[in-house]
Amino acid sequence: MQVVLATHNPHKVEELRRILAPRLPGIEVLAYDGPEPVEDGTSFVENALIKARAAAAHTGLPAIADDSGICVDVLGGSPGIFSARWAGPARDAEANLRLLLWQLADVPDDHRGAHFACVAALAVPDGTERHVTGEWPGQILAEPSGEQGFGYDPIFLPDGYAISAAELTPNVKNEQSHRARAFEQLVPLIRELLSD
Repeated sequence: MQVVLATHNPHKVEELRRILAPRLPGIEVLAYDGPEPVEDGTSFVENALIKARAAAAHTGLPAIADDSGICVDVLGGSPGIFSARWAGPARDAEANLRLLLWQLADVPDDHRGAHFACVAALAVPDGTERHVTGEWPGQILAEPSGEQGFGYDPIFLPDGYAISAAELTPNVKNEQSHRARAFEQLVPLIRELLSD
């Protein structure tokens, strides 16, 4: 059995393969090379389903997608669904990170609460769909730290840790992250749908 990962982000493909491989033995997880849909949803759920539906329609295979971002309490949950484009349409991860740090420059540590959110979605060519949500609570650091991970990882301090998400080993991140938490819930649904 094959499923396709509905993303063009190579970092995300690598991370999701590491998360899914031990949980879905016997299922081949393919990268997606089809057209990228317009993510014009107003929530993580809508955008995840848009991507999964497009990949399922294009490939004829069950498709897995996620939409995720960082949600900062003092910013009312922003950047949220705009995380990848926070500093503009170029999707410049470094510019996004720097802009968020600048916006929080005068915010004290006890008001820098945040969480990563991830909605994982499955779309099957017959129209069946499922989605789940995972969250990873923490706070925003004052400066980046660490070389692992990508996006906002260097400025995210997960609850229960003294180091940033970018300083965690891939194995720890793959057990604790918002994606891991979402896909942990999605895996039984994938098994159920693909065994029918």
